[in-house]
Amino acid sequence: MPLTSDEDIRALLDETRTIALIGASDRPNRPSYGVMAMLQEHGYRVIPINPQITGEHIHGEFVFRELNQLGDPIDMVDIFRNSAAAGEAVDQAIAVGAKAVWMQLGVINEEAAARAEAAGLKVVMDRCPAIEIPRLGVARRS
Repeated sequence: MPLTSDEDIRALLDETRTIALIGASDRPNRPSYGVMAMLQEHGYRVIPINPQITGEHIHGEFVFRELNQLGDPIDMVDIFRNSAAAGEAVDQAIAVGAKAVWMQLGVINEEAAARAEAAGLKVVMDRCPAIEIPRLGVARRS
């Protein structure tokens, strides 16, 4: 079952340090652009993933093509893709040993969630960390 209780979601956000953001955009009018900035302001390291703008930078971070290019361990993969494409992103998160996957508002893929949970990952669906962090009073990282 995906995480739904405030306590479980707060605990996940508290233990997370590094987030890979799949579907990151370099366009200020896109939700992923603002969410990435908010997560960074809150003290998370956010690594953007977007094959269309690989090699560029968003908010000071190099944009990677896919998760398997990262050398650093990933605590959470934040998925800004449609529900159908979320399955591939979840499979990549499992393959690189991420600890959790977070599917953004409107992103629901029960089959992918079940695969992630079976592989030992925590799952959040149809929520946004930029909404949950202030709502739950998650402490800022230093």
